[in-house]
Amino acid sequence: MNPAPFEKYKTEDFFDEMFGNSSGEPLLHYQKIFDRISRLTPVEIAEKRSHADSSFLEHGITFTVYGDEEGTEKIFPFDLIPRIIPRAEWEIVEQGLTQRILALNLFLNDIYHDGKILSDGVIPKEIVYSSPNYRREMVGIDVPKDIYVHVCGSDLIRDETGAYYVLEDNARCPSGVSYLLENRQIMKRTFPQTFQGMSVRSVELYPEILLSTLEYLSPRRSQKPVCVVLTPGIYNSAYFEHTFLARQMGIEIVEGRDLIAIDGYVYMRTTHGLVQVDVIYRRLDDDFLDPLFFNKDSTLGVAGLMDAYLKGNVALANGIGTGVADDKVTYAYVPEMIRYYLGQDPILPNVPTYLCWRESDRDHVLENLENLVVKPANESGGYGLLVGTDSTKKEREEYKERIKSNPRDFIAQPIVSLSRHPTIFEDSIEGRHVDLRPFILYGKDIDIVPGGLTRVALRKDSLVVNSSQGGGSKDTWVLEN
Repeated sequence: MNPAPFEKYKTEDFFDEMFGNSSGEPLLHYQKIFDRISRLTPVEIAEKRSHADSSFLEHGITFTVYGDEEGTEKIFPFDLIPRIIPRAEWEIVEQGLTQRILALNLFLNDIYHDGKILSDGVIPKEIVYSSPNYRREMVGIDVPKDIYVHVCGSDLIRDETGAYYVLEDNARCPSGVSYLLENRQIMKRTFPQTFQGMSVRSVELYPEILLSTLEYLSPRRSQKPVCVVLTPGIYNSAYFEHTFLARQMGIEIVEGRDLIAIDGYVYMRTTHGLVQVDVIYRRLDDDFLDPLFFNKDSTLGVAGLMDAYLKGNVALANGIGTGVADDKVTYAYVPEMIRYYLGQDPILPNVPTYLCWRESDRDHVLENLENLVVKPANESGGYGLLVGTDSTKKEREEYKERIKSNPRDFIAQPIVSLSRHPTIFEDSIEGRHVDLRPFILYGKDIDIVPGGLTRVALRKDSLVVNSSQGGGSKDTWVLEN
């Protein structure tokens, strides 16, 4: 065996997914893929990378970077060394995510109905009511099956000891599952024998389970439910995913102009006339759904959609008002939600979080900006972050003023030494920081894709894995045995 690809590899002071805390032998569950890659020559590695890139091009697997001067459409960077998770480890993750989505849904149902968690003082009322994604229109409204978050992507990281933490929850319109599914197809072609020999759990049933989740919500039970994917259109950063999922589920993808609301029902325009729609998997935020209810200037939604929704004649996934759960200030209280609603301790802990609306936390943050990551409470995609160790004095001063003027809108966290994973660069393999976005579906049952999307920060020493910030992805293999 020629170990050349790994001979200069260094784990440094980080937990390494393949090697643990040493630069010696790979962990047992990585041994087969380590051996396979070690046998590859630089030419063979280059060929496999080229074939993978070609597959992404052929399938149009792209995303959009807003404001990019070189053009908006980008091929999603993909690395050939898979992340591997043993069965016992995954079972703990699965239990923790199941616990979490149950608590988040109970929380959302509570704050839009009795508000017990608020009146009991577990979470301050002003935190919920001041969230820009809290929808007063939903107070007292029952949603189908009492489920608000049907599709959730909770981002996980591992620290220098290998312990898992939840970094954030994505409960509005989480994206990335199409890349997960396409990554798997590419890896099965790239390392077919290794893949088959490792008893990797399948992810291919995701579209089928997603469709069942949507159909479960249908208010009309007399026939097979009519489900659609509602997209903002071709200029949205995740448009590829919208079309991909609609095609995989065998349902229509529509824009707002393809739908019409009449007398409290929603219909789809077709060449054969109007067809009543039962369930809308919406991939646009609340603000743009109905110009009669939210942003009056929106041309992306459907006038009258909310009337049909509030009357219970059409179901939406995810539900209206779920963005409160995405708020990073709300995130800090999820462990309390789990204890309050489920009477359990969290299986997956949060990253320690400072809330700038608290005076003592704010003072600590302002005095220690160079050692913290500061995040806007309601931004996504890695935008608006201040990573203290990578910031200038001017940037920190500007951030101080922003925090002082609007403390509710910011949280801060210690800079976690994210785990790293071997990643191919030209003729070498180097460690890069990774996170993991598993996808949880909540319908009749709770289903979690075995693995999820491993995102990798391709820039050396960067902690930001988002595709919009130069990140890429890896296939994630959860082992059956």
